[in-house]
Amino acid sequence: MSLDAKLATLANTIPECVAAGYVDIASGMLLSVKTVDSHPQEVIALVAAATADLFAGPNISTIEMLFKKARGLPDSDHHYFQEIVVNSDNLIHVFLRGRRYPDYVAVWVCRKSANLGMALVKARLAMPELESAV
Repeated sequence: MSLDAKLATLANTIPECVAAGYVDIASGMLLSVKTVDSHPQEVIALVAAATADLFAGPNISTIEMLFKKARGLPDSDHHYFQEIVVNSDNLIHVFLRGRRYPDYVAVWVCRKSANLGMALVKARLAMPELESAV
């Protein structure tokens, strides 16, 4: 199954999911997107850049480096930030870094009325299957 088809199928398993995306944060590219509404192309294009900033922006990279240094750990490719949840006025945005492919991040956007815990659990459960489509 293609990445686009897998993302669309998995989005249907996330409670009240209205959009889903898969981002390569190393390149800043949006590899796949599925939405139930039409959105301006400029907004969709910014999703990838914003996701890359959340997980690999200069401040985040500095924080991770400082954590490693404070703990006496060698500099490595390990990342501390694995999941980020953002609540906006009307939506819940769940960002999950891939375990198999840590430079890829899934973005799940749900209506605010969704149960946050269930959305997070379902998003986590979807990750291995999404990564298998890459």
